[in-house]
Amino acid sequence: MVEIDTSKPHPARMYDWYLGGKDNYPVDEAMGRQMLALDPRVPVMARVNRAFMQRATRWLAEHGVRQFLDVGTGIPTEPNLHQVAQQIAPDARVVYCDNDPIVLAHAEALLRGTDEGVTEYLQADVRDPDAILEGARKILDFDRPVALSLIALLHFVSDEDGAHELVGRLLSELPSGSYLVVSHATADFTPEESQAATEKLKAAGVTLALRSREEFTRFFDALELVEPGVDVPQLWHPELGEPIPGQDDGVIPGYGAVGRKP
Repeated sequence: MVEIDTSKPHPARMYDWYLGGKDNYPVDEAMGRQMLALDPRVPVMARVNRAFMQRATRWLAEHGVRQFLDVGTGIPTEPNLHQVAQQIAPDARVVYCDNDPIVLAHAEALLRGTDEGVTEYLQADVRDPDAILEGARKILDFDRPVALSLIALLHFVSDEDGAHELVGRLLSELPSGSYLVVSHATADFTPEESQAATEKLKAAGVTLALRSREEFTRFFDALELVEPGVDVPQLWHPELGEPIPGQDDGVIPGYGAVGRKP
């Protein structure tokens, strides 16, 4: 039986609420409304983030990547990563991973792949990279390139939990030619609002580790950045998707990048 903790907000369910989904609870909506009071453009930011994931996945599939490991999957929102990848490469293999039981409850919706492709789901936490790698290895061929996707996840992992080291551990098992895809919120553009958001979430039991551009770029230290490098998410290969309404009405306080393992 799936047990869902509704006593405190969960980032995946808050994200679902921002996107207009129904798989969230009053505690998630209440915290989401507090975030909107600080910055009413949070739903636009969430949609911009999803659009970045879709464009990055499209770019990777068009450049020959056929295996994807998506950690911090979140609640299904179409199009999901596997739908984007398998539309371009029907034989693509996709492994989703999340620690929220509500995502497990929706796994069936995530697992609808093409006849040729494979889509699977793992229940695991990014703080346990060995469990993720063990599960993914049963589905993906680690002798061939894998795209590791960490979308809007690492800003919920503190330095005390070793965010950079966790990413390094996941990448260490992937072969040359693999890719890392990351989007991440930052306080660089809105320091006062970001500080207030961090404090409100901390009081509710949610970690928010907003990193600077320099700290974000460190995730790619051993990798070759794909052009245009580190940028705000909506400016990463915008030609690969449609713009999100409202994305240019103000700053999107985040970064996105894709890097290739030599």
